[in-house]
Amino acid sequence: MKIEQSEAGRLNRRQFIIGAGAAAMLIAARFSMPQSLLHAGSSAGPIPFPPLPYAEDALAPCISSRTMNFHYGKHHRGYVEKTNDMIRNTRLQGLSLEEIMKRTAGVPDRSAIFNNAAQSWNHIFFWNSMKPGGGGAPGGELKKEVESSFGGMENFRRAFAESAASRFGSGYAWLVSDSGVLKIESTPNAGNPLTEGRVPLLNLDVWEHAYYLDYQNRRQDYISAFLDHLANWDFAARNLSSAGRK
Repeated sequence: MKIEQSEAGRLNRRQFIIGAGAAAMLIAARFSMPQSLLHAGSSAGPIPFPPLPYAEDALAPCISSRTMNFHYGKHHRGYVEKTNDMIRNTRLQGLSLEEIMKRTAGVPDRSAIFNNAAQSWNHIFFWNSMKPGGGGAPGGELKKEVESSFGGMENFRRAFAESAASRFGSGYAWLVSDSGVLKIESTPNAGNPLTEGRVPLLNLDVWEHAYYLDYQNRRQDYISAFLDHLANWDFAARNLSSAGRK
């Protein structure tokens, strides 16, 4: 009996270790998948529609599950489906979203493909630019870079909020690295700094469908909620680190 109990104990421990390892791999895959999907594309299949890196209600009350259901489940999905429809059986099929954007940006007869591919990319990036319990100020190297580039966190917040609020119509506000210097810029519609050679670190979607159900015309309140409670500085720091290795 003692031998059987000992063997059972070893088996239980082994099962626990295997189970814990599998769980860790699943967690790692869950949180790394959206970033990797920014570069997804395969001749064997379409551009994938990725899962959110958190539950639909995880950003409430700043962003409601109702908004996320429409924004992610309908708008983002629609961009991915249209991109796949338009690149099917063309030379763009099998390329990453990033490569499709770069090849179609500024090409008049490819504007529809660019808009949908760029919006697919921009949304993946936007979901990762937020996290539950985010906001505030970054730490580490990113904090030093923000302070060096903008003269302090408050100056950054003011400049980023102004960029997002002053975007007429639809578009995005971005924190980017431009040859190692941090800058803030705003792009209209599906615009993306990658097509101009800059590296995105963080973005905020200011299309009305991103906030209207929760904030109506109070875009400034939405911007403040992003900066105070949602901004994913860990994601921005990883992007900065990756930019430094390129």
